[in-house]
Amino acid sequence: MSTPASNVDDADSPAAPPPLPAAGPARVPLALRALWTLVVLAIVAGLYAWYGERQAVRTLRGEVAQRLTAADAAAAQARERDSDLGNQLRDAQAKLALLEARIAEFQSQQAALEALYRDLAPSRDELALAEVEQILVLASQQLSLAGNVNAALAGLQVADSKLAELDRPQLAPLRRALARDMDRLKAVPYVDVAGLSIKLDQMIDAIDTLPLARDERVAARAAPAPATNEPAWSRFLNGLWSELRNVIRIQVDEHPAAPLIAPEQSFFLRENLRLRLLSARLSLLARDDRSFKADLSAARDWLTEYFDKGNRQVQSALATLAQLASTAMPGQMPDLSASLDAVRALKAASDRAPSSGR
Repeated sequence: MSTPASNVDDADSPAAPPPLPAAGPARVPLALRALWTLVVLAIVAGLYAWYGERQAVRTLRGEVAQRLTAADAAAAQARERDSDLGNQLRDAQAKLALLEARIAEFQSQQAALEALYRDLAPSRDELALAEVEQILVLASQQLSLAGNVNAALAGLQVADSKLAELDRPQLAPLRRALARDMDRLKAVPYVDVAGLSIKLDQMIDAIDTLPLARDERVAARAAPAPATNEPAWSRFLNGLWSELRNVIRIQVDEHPAAPLIAPEQSFFLRENLRLRLLSARLSLLARDDRSFKADLSAARDWLTEYFDKGNRQVQSALATLAQLASTAMPGQMPDLSASLDAVRALKAASDRAPSSGR
């Protein structure tokens, strides 16, 4: 307490020296307090930082744990899904194996059926060869029986077109044989058999209307008309004279006398002429030129000898016979043996090929 007063008194005295600052022990507590404050602050800051870091670590651990839990759940789901997919894959593989087994069985059955079909059913080439052979047989019959060149030529052209559709090199010999036979048929002269047959039929129908030569008569003289005032004895003498004049007739004819035929023989004459014309028609259908010309010549001779040549119908019949006789009939008909032999050789070769293969 006395210190301040002394300090005042000392201040008033000029001789008193200035007071010295406090010694070191007075400032040490302040620095120490500051140091402790800094230490405390550092400790608090460290604790705060440690707490915050701990909270962050805890939060991070929680998130990591959540994510791990989610990852485990996802992994479990994935494993379950993989298990399901594995089961489905195994089921699919089993079904696929079953399908492959069935497909293999079906393929084996199909192969067996195809082999059986090949054994039982002919191939397309075999069918075509059989059809061509049938066409050639019919064409040959048309030539040999009816002499129908056009029908035979049409049949050969149809057969060649069928072979052309197949386009097989092994069919070339058959096509060459067909070409040669077609050229031979085209060289045969055309004969209008239908038109000639119609003319012969018309002549046959008109035979009964043709007049015979014995039916010619000289026109009788007209008897003079008796006079109205002529006496009876004169009319009697005139009639007697006219009857005597008709008993003997003198006729001048430059042509030879026609043979006389009894009325009952005219029927047989017409029938024989009809048979001759029918025989000529058959010879025409058979392309028998010699018999055809012989029948026409006999019919023409009978018409000239026994029928009235001055009649228009007889003249028309003679002109028709001359026209028919001038028809150029083909000679021997060509045969189709080369084409038939070629197609039969191909059929025999195709029949041998499967048997050798088996």
